[in-house]
Amino acid sequence: MAFSHRFDPTSLREYDIRGIVGRTLSERDAFAIGRCFGSLVVRRGGSVVAVGRDGRLSGPALEQALVDGLKACGLRVLRMGVGPTPMLYFLNVARGCDGAIQVTGSHNPPDHNGFKMVLGGKPFFGGEIEEIGRMAASGDVVPEAAGSEEPVDIAPEYVERILRDWDGGDRALTVVWDNGNGAAGEVLARLVAGLPGRHEILFPEIDGTFPNHHPDPTVPKNLEALIARVTATGADLGIAFDGDADRIGVVDDKGHILFGDQLLIVLARDVLSRNPGATIISDVKASQVLFDEIARSGGRPLMWKTGHSLVKAKMAETGAPLAGEMSGHVFFAERWYGFDDALYAAVRLLGVVARLSEPLSAVRAALPQVVNTPELRLPCDDTRKFDVVREVAARLKAAGARVSDVDGVRVTTEDGWWLLRASNTQAVLVARAESTTGPAGLERLKAALADQLAASGIRLDLEAAASGH
Repeated sequence: MAFSHRFDPTSLREYDIRGIVGRTLSERDAFAIGRCFGSLVVRRGGSVVAVGRDGRLSGPALEQALVDGLKACGLRVLRMGVGPTPMLYFLNVARGCDGAIQVTGSHNPPDHNGFKMVLGGKPFFGGEIEEIGRMAASGDVVPEAAGSEEPVDIAPEYVERILRDWDGGDRALTVVWDNGNGAAGEVLARLVAGLPGRHEILFPEIDGTFPNHHPDPTVPKNLEALIARVTATGADLGIAFDGDADRIGVVDDKGHILFGDQLLIVLARDVLSRNPGATIISDVKASQVLFDEIARSGGRPLMWKTGHSLVKAKMAETGAPLAGEMSGHVFFAERWYGFDDALYAAVRLLGVVARLSEPLSAVRAALPQVVNTPELRLPCDDTRKFDVVREVAARLKAAGARVSDVDGVRVTTEDGWWLLRASNTQAVLVARAESTTGPAGLERLKAALADQLAASGIRLDLEAAASGH
């Protein structure tokens, strides 16, 4: 019987395929992804694809349908089982696979799920995901064939490889970890058993209902339990993961959050001590303090587009040893493989902290102080959002403003900077502002942003935008 399938158009995203199970994502979709992605692998001469999943309740059925689709292309499927997304990336590298797919809803609510893909060792995103939709609709797949599957327990090898890069000596740090009931659970327990010091894991059980808090460490509310435990125990730091452990959240010894750009400063100083002059990449949402500190530490700062797939591609192009995003994705190419891995980033951070002569809170406190907004999310129709950004950019350039258009519009003034970009994954505009001249400067930046939005027919409601998810 001829193969043909249509996806819900909202599920084909810029960086992955994602939807609400039973509404915009089904097992039929999972089979179609396997059939189409598998066809791409076969047409490139490949034969082996690795598959894993996070702990969501919909995971087993979606994973099985995906595997069935891959096998129908005649492929050999290595099944990792439940574990963090970066462990699947490691399996892909360690076994020389031709492709890899993780079934994961990442940091989204329990009824969501999705698929993160790697093809030929590179992130699979953008136009390639659109191609999956086209192939499915037109039935453009390889003839049906009989493939095979086998379970692979890669966890011992993965943990051993991470521990090989521990560089903190024998210093006994006290660390609190918040697994958030995410997919890292069992691997994390194995990892901390191999590290010196005292370790406590909060919510270690893998539970796809996320009964304790939402699995997104970039939202301060989700770090409350970790902060409370760090301060109660006098720990050196706390570390949290998102649902599939490719994003990290960090809390210092005083219970203060280190945001993604602050974390990258700590890691960049260490990497640049061994790689002077190296390029360090972060996204347009990061603080100017980060880019200035990279330069001050002897590195070449590179501001790039937001999105883990885009950052990974730019790292490969530039040979950068380290990159990171405000969202908590951290990418090491120095001694590692260039993919975002929160478990690996955590061990590298612990090594840095173990070698510090002062607590992590002192490092954070010594950073130049700025005042900024949280990430503001403004509802804007998908058909309009990119046009708004183009209109704002054109007006600002005509007025002679200092504008970077690497990803949206980032405007620099005497007070600091503000950013407006269209989300690649949602019907929203994303905005942020940061002042070096205090609260009054931040108000001027927000007013300039509001004026530009108003000129394009968008009202900036700061309170609603700041609380949007």
